[in-house]
Amino acid sequence: MFGRSPRSVERGLAATSLRRDDTLALRDGQPHPNRHARDAARARRREVAGAVHQCPGRGTGIYDPDPLLKERFSGARWLRSAAELLEDPSVAAIAVEARNHQSLSLAQAAIDSEKHIWFDKPAGDDWPAFQRLMQCAAERGLHVQMGYMFRYSPGFVRIAELARNGNLGQIFAIRAHMSTNVDLTERREQSRHLGGILYDLGGHMLDQIVWMLGRPSGVRTVVQNVATPEIPAYTDNTVTVLQFEQAIASVDIAAMEPRPTARRFEVYGTRGSAILEPFDPVRTLRLADDDSERVMQLERVDRQTLYDLELAAFVEVIQGQRPPDRPPEHELLVQETLLRTTGCLVVP
Repeated sequence: MFGRSPRSVERGLAATSLRRDDTLALRDGQPHPNRHARDAARARRREVAGAVHQCPGRGTGIYDPDPLLKERFSGARWLRSAAELLEDPSVAAIAVEARNHQSLSLAQAAIDSEKHIWFDKPAGDDWPAFQRLMQCAAERGLHVQMGYMFRYSPGFVRIAELARNGNLGQIFAIRAHMSTNVDLTERREQSRHLGGILYDLGGHMLDQIVWMLGRPSGVRTVVQNVATPEIPAYTDNTVTVLQFEQAIASVDIAAMEPRPTARRFEVYGTRGSAILEPFDPVRTLRLADDDSERVMQLERVDRQTLYDLELAAFVEVIQGQRPPDRPPEHELLVQETLLRTTGCLVVP
């Protein structure tokens, strides 16, 4: 809720943090319990910001009501309440990672407490509330960085450069496949939201697509329940098609693809094409233009490395060492587009 007090949001909030004089604070919780807590534990042991690129900073601690996390990340300092972070004027930033129906109110509490936020995706499903959060952050000069880690994957970085610089010509098609395999408990949790698995993972691919093509003029989505009869309302097989002035993009995501999943990202332009296969972890990048083809073997980059790169970028932005990799307008566009694909938001 907009403007709620720090103590009213304690359940579900976990955070690691760095002091304001060193500039940073972070957070951890469901559904990626390894992500920030691991960085927090390393920060505590090594007294650097997540042990990433020697970013300066001293770990403050973590708060989470789940006692099991304390056992898993014993190297971190655990705080007794969320208020210890939210009400501490020396804490400059907080990373928010909670269940998707909880995270937006927690993020707003952090902004209300004058903290920069590293905000795990997606940003809830209340569009007006997310708009208010971004407006409040802008008015207070606070940085909001959404947790889309593929922004820091070398393959995606290279494709985005080629597309945005015009090397591929006019982009006329993008295809993204990002299926997964999640258990019934996780599917039940995702069923709180329209779109199911598309809502949970679609933002990763939309983040890349709208960075290259801008705001789609139209959205069409087809969803099915193929393999989850226990939860009839859940959508486990999804495809969305985005229409642009001179391009079409499609994203398909399912919740029951056997592992290892065959995640693939394809961009086609009038002068060339670029294909990542697979992209998680990234392995090969195929580039083609005219009659030539190159298949590049990329250095394997694991998830934790991507999280570390996210953290490094976040720290450097709030320290004034670099501009954000994505402006606030982009963060808003990604969330708007995601909610359009799930049917939660209808716009002209």
